[in-house]
Amino acid sequence: MQNDYILTVSCPDRTGIVHAISGLLLEMDGNILDSQQFGDEETQRFFLRVHFSVNSAISYDDICLKFIPLGDKFNMTWKLHEGRKKARVLIMVSKQGHCLNDLLFRANSGSLPIEIVAVISNHRDYERLATGYGIPFHYLPVTPDTKAEQEKQVLALVENHRADVVVLARYMQILSDQFCRALEGRAINIHHSFLPSFKGARPYHQAHARGVKIIGATAHYVTAELDEGPIIAQDIEQVDHTMSANELTRVGSGIESLVLSRAVKYHVEHRILLNNHRTVIFR
Repeated sequence: MQNDYILTVSCPDRTGIVHAISGLLLEMDGNILDSQQFGDEETQRFFLRVHFSVNSAISYDDICLKFIPLGDKFNMTWKLHEGRKKARVLIMVSKQGHCLNDLLFRANSGSLPIEIVAVISNHRDYERLATGYGIPFHYLPVTPDTKAEQEKQVLALVENHRADVVVLARYMQILSDQFCRALEGRAINIHHSFLPSFKGARPYHQAHARGVKIIGATAHYVTAELDEGPIIAQDIEQVDHTMSANELTRVGSGIESLVLSRAVKYHVEHRILLNNHRTVIFR
């Protein structure tokens, strides 16, 4: 019987990296199922994702122990992931449910390899939707005076549900720096691509008033700098003067759902590596 794993590597670029990793997998009688690599000439860093299988008699810990000396030799930042393990996802939402609904459907249908472990909201609008899928719903209202305490409750639920990643599916609250740092590298946000030109409420109505010709959405990692985190996925669609603000909203909602699900898929399949403030994404 075989178990499969995904190895991700980031390190200073130099000769011999791929040879060394391939040799180690050969020593374990491992079989490479997929391998992608990228060397950045600007940053002089090397990035690699290898999906491989080994005999089930070789454990996760065995592989890690064998890889540690190699990682030290090449000054690698590396992670080993179980290939068939579904990521545990916690979703946060406010009063716009299109992204939540899309993620619930994709997870339930098996098109997205995740297990949604809970939904948190500062409103009750989508409680029935979440519980209809058999997913725990946590109503945590928030005001400026209660924000710190509410965020502590959210982080406690993240820990209690053993969530691997938190997805902000149009969660319309500005998060504190402390909260963002606590979830660094494992929180994904979605927003319309008008930022910073169309900040605040009703962005599609603002866009309609300005006569935009392209609308879109951006998914990115959450950082303390508002909407400035490393970008994971983006998409756009052409629009024209015949479309009303409500029609732009419908088109934009569809793009947001698609882009967010794509970003979540890249993350849970361990296809994203950070290259300073940019991302390397292996398709």
